[in-house]
Amino acid sequence: MLVLFNNVDEDDRLPGSAAEGELGEWCAVVRGKLEHELAQMSPQEAEAFLSEFNIAASARDRIIQQSYQLMGLVSFFTFNKNEVKAWKTGSGTPAVDAAELIHSDMKRGFIRAEVLAYEALVAAGSYQEARKQGTVRLEGRGYPVRDGDIVTFRFNV
Repeated sequence: MLVLFNNVDEDDRLPGSAAEGELGEWCAVVRGKLEHELAQMSPQEAEAFLSEFNIAASARDRIIQQSYQLMGLVSFFTFNKNEVKAWKTGSGTPAVDAAELIHSDMKRGFIRAEVLAYEALVAAGSYQEARKQGTVRLEGRGYPVRDGDIVTFRFNV
């Protein structure tokens, strides 16, 4: 269970027994007024605002992250020249089973998964540059897909 506290004081502290850990580790504070103001801003303004007040992420982003952790989920990405698509799966899912989420033929004819970590993509600036830098790697059937992986499945049916 994820417990959300809405419209608490601006100091961002959990109230009463939640602060003492009685409700477990899955608690989050939502400052409604702040979130409303963020929703009215452009993405660039919101990012600057969060940075200026040393706030790591919006409540929406924190709630999504905590929900994924609570449910044991990760997201990985696939792409082609027309689209990028996010897929969710359980943490530790082997690459061959992740391929089946896209299409059963991918599991049946699985050869390898070409994997690039999101952080490596950002550092390189592009997929092509990451490939030149050698951060795109080939993984086998048992590779546990990690959160943020960018995966191209090689298969033959």
